Amino acid sequence: MSFKRAYTFDDVALVPQFNNVPSRTEPSLETWLTKHRKIQVPILCANMDTAISEEVADVIVQHGSVPIFHRFTNLDAQTKWVKKYGKNTFISCGILKIEETRALLDAGAAGVCIDVAHGHSDRMFKFIEELKRTHPDKDVIAGNVCTSMAYHDLVNAGADAVKVGVGPGAACTTRMVTGFGVPQFTAIYDCAKTAEKLRVPLIADGGIRNSRDVVLALAAGASTVMIGKLFALTKESAAPKRNSPVNQNVLEAKFRGQASADFQNEFYGGLKEKTVAEGIDFWAPVSGSVTQLMEQLLGGLRSGLTYGGARSIKELQRKAEFVEVTPSYIHESKPRPDRIQE
Repeated sequence: MSFKRAYTFDDVALVPQFNNVPSRTEPSLETWLTKHRKIQVPILCANMDTAISEEVADVIVQHGSVPIFHRFTNLDAQTKWVKKYGKNTFISCGILKIEETRALLDAGAAGVCIDVAHGHSDRMFKFIEELKRTHPDKDVIAGNVCTSMAYHDLVNAGADAVKVGVGPGAACTTRMVTGFGVPQFTAIYDCAKTAEKLRVPLIADGGIRNSRDVVLALAAGASTVMIGKLFALTKESAAPKRNSPVNQNVLEAKFRGQASADFQNEFYGGLKEKTVAEGIDFWAPVSGSVTQLMEQLLGGLRSGLTYGGARSIKELQRKAEFVEVTPSYIHESKPRPDRIQE
């Protein structure tokens, strides 16, 4: 038996290319969110209940992104979001409440993000088709998947963008519980080969820890990246906050997966019969503001584009040359201030 090798972000590196871009401020960060809609930057805040908030939405809109609000609240609250942000916002849904989804689209939302942990399913296809039947002019983002076949099937069902990522999230335990999931870099890279032919944008969802991962995900073929934990740990996020029990001067935020026991107990009143949690919750120090996070990620991306000799994300993808690296690469790449001075 032979196995295909698959890679995480830490297993690969980009080879610098000839650069004729005179300034890091010159490259365009414009990209496609869906096959009908462009945005000015490729960063999305995850549609999770401890991440996206109105305050976060305001900042990312100022930077040229769009908010995708979560579905874990009542219809009135979601309608309020839609009316405040209008055609600049997306709402979210599962595959059960199609009439509520239609009502929010009728209220003025630009589109919907359909979230299913395992999005490559017959029920997902039927939901997309039924939604597109009544709202053909609204954008549908569908996910999550981690194979090129799954990406292809969602596009055939009518998806205008596909979210790629099964198990790489900071609060996700799906891989440890089930044994299933493709390492995120390979999932993006494989799906992107099909995306290039079908011309439907791919959203890399999960596993992003810094601007390096953003650059790698985009270079591998993603049009945008969706980030949960980093946004949840900002001051403006929807995450609950507390002073650290260890150090009262440190502010902490609580991040959780939507499949965690903590979330399911609060939102559903407990775990469904014959199921187990596939996520965790944890407290971590607040890192700073959303503006600081966006500037850090976008600054690193602009720098990455110049190392790739690229004036755009498409050019970065076209010129991208990857190498496989050993675990020592990450160690060598990090600052080592504890090194003995000679």
